[in-house]
Amino acid sequence: MATVRILNESGFALPEYATALSAGMDVRAAVEEPVTIAAGARALIPTGLRVALPEGFELQMRPRSGLALRSGITLLNSPGTIDADYRGEIGVILINHSDVPFTVNRGDRIAQMVLARYERIVWDDSCANLDDTERGDGGFGHSGVR
Repeated sequence: MATVRILNESGFALPEYATALSAGMDVRAAVEEPVTIAAGARALIPTGLRVALPEGFELQMRPRSGLALRSGITLLNSPGTIDADYRGEIGVILINHSDVPFTVNRGDRIAQMVLARYERIVWDDSCANLDDTERGDGGFGHSGVR
């Protein structure tokens, strides 16, 4: 487990895991007034949360599957990354993929956050070529549908 310092200016309880094996914690909308997102439009929704992550960690903001399935609401940049050196309020960019307006109300669960470790890359550009693999340079759709 990692300890994360948090400033909670949302007016809600801290995000928490719903079950013992949950990977993510639901994040709530800290909007002052309802925000209606038109069909096909997007909006930045405040959470009222600020964090200080330990070095080597990020918070990933991810869509909630129920919102996506029932209402066509998802995150535009998924996953959204909160870097360890960011100290501003966490915002969630929602997009409405449905054909009807969607209203976000204060306290609505709009996304989930997952704490993830990461490593920094050290490039080795001294090689003249890369090792061969069975896949090679086969890209999008190379393995077919079935």
